[in-house]
Amino acid sequence: MLLIVKWQLLHSKPFSAFYTHHDIQNITRICNGIKSIAMKFYNLSESAGKRAAGKKTDGKSLFRRVNDWLHLWLGLASGIIVLIVCVTGCIWVFNEEITMLMEPENNVVVENKTTIAPSEIRHIVSGLYPGKKVTYANYHQGRAINVGVGQWEDKIRYTVKLNPYSGKVLSIVTHHKDETDFFRWVLNGHRFLWLPYEIGRPIVNYGTLIFVVLLITGLIWWYPKKWTQSTRDKSFKIKWNGSFKRVNLDLHNVLGFYSLLFLLAIALTGMVWGIEWYSKGLYWTTSGGQTLPEWKESASDSLQLNKFYKPDQAMNKAWASVAKAHPDAQGFYYSYPDTLDAKSTIGITIYPSAHQFYNNESYTFDRHTLKRLSDNELYDTPYAQASFGARLRRMNYDIHIGSILGFPGKVLAFFSSLIGASLPVTGFIIWWGKRKKKPKKLKGQPAEDLPSTNTVYTQKKVPAFKPGQAKSRSGIRSASVQHNLNDQ
Repeated sequence: MLLIVKWQLLHSKPFSAFYTHHDIQNITRICNGIKSIAMKFYNLSESAGKRAAGKKTDGKSLFRRVNDWLHLWLGLASGIIVLIVCVTGCIWVFNEEITMLMEPENNVVVENKTTIAPSEIRHIVSGLYPGKKVTYANYHQGRAINVGVGQWEDKIRYTVKLNPYSGKVLSIVTHHKDETDFFRWVLNGHRFLWLPYEIGRPIVNYGTLIFVVLLITGLIWWYPKKWTQSTRDKSFKIKWNGSFKRVNLDLHNVLGFYSLLFLLAIALTGMVWGIEWYSKGLYWTTSGGQTLPEWKESASDSLQLNKFYKPDQAMNKAWASVAKAHPDAQGFYYSYPDTLDAKSTIGITIYPSAHQFYNNESYTFDRHTLKRLSDNELYDTPYAQASFGARLRRMNYDIHIGSILGFPGKVLAFFSSLIGASLPVTGFIIWWGKRKKKPKKLKGQPAEDLPSTNTVYTQKKVPAFKPGQAKSRSGIRSASVQHNLNDQ
């Protein structure tokens, strides 16, 4: 276009009559300069466009780029939360097994005898602490009976451990208000990061929700664009003899893939206790549109006080009827009624399987008439008769800690949580290693003179010297110079 304008200007009559030959040469130089500058800008814009296109897409669609962006920044934002929750979860998984090892005096050899009656348990403990309220008795086969003494708001509470067959006191643990043992401290970190509950609990809940998003976006990022032998090796194998960066990348990608389903199960079940809308929505989805039943507190008929049974008679008779229905039970939880409250009830929960809770069955009795109260349809219904949604909800804790598959399931949950704790660490190392590092500024050199990281240096190719061409080239050059001199 510039050449056409130049030609029209130089050959138009008014222009050629008005300007001298020297002016025309200057205009020619200006047009050539403009042309040179325009070409430089064109080349720069073209190369910049190519670089931007390569950086923008890198062969990835908009969906993949958004997915990768979410995975990166959500991971950096929630990394410390995921790390703490997963590490504390690893420890909590084996709290029962560790407690058995740390407290061997409370292990009891299983005998072919019935356990002592609830009234006898209360009389033994009440003799140790007169005036204190006995609140519960908890028993698992092969362990001592844990008997709670005192209410939660008391300054001092006690846990008395009894032999389940003889009633002998094996040990006593004293609890001061606001004091926590090791596993309670671990559980507090797992649930609310040792922060005030109203602050830490939402952080953990929605941090877990973000972790679920990270697992899904991580799977999308992990999935190769094309399956080859090389991509299969990178996706499923760890190159232990590679560099630190390569091993770290493989630990993040490969271990993250193998633990994905387990971590999803742990995270999704964990949100059931913390996010109300999620808990209700999950039950609605899994139960075919049913509403999650609300927890109702049962009450005894206070008008029947002392008409049928005395307190000890009622407790023993309720326990005998439940024990008869579950002769092979591996444990129980007995909630004692408050004798000062006529509306209080007797509560018994039976555990048919050792170290599992999903198939437990709960009983609530009117302490005056021993009528069974069924106000909580989710947990009062026998597991075998419950709907799919109710069964899944009752399996929630066992899925969360892996005990739904027995001891091997707890091992899987442990290692999955351990891998989950490593993902924020390995991911941060990957991000830190990929950051663009600016070139170091040389002493006395302004920043704008520093070479760009994208600058490509090329060396002009010099033609090889040929003796036969030297004379002809010099002759042509001399003729060109002589022609110019003659023009002048």
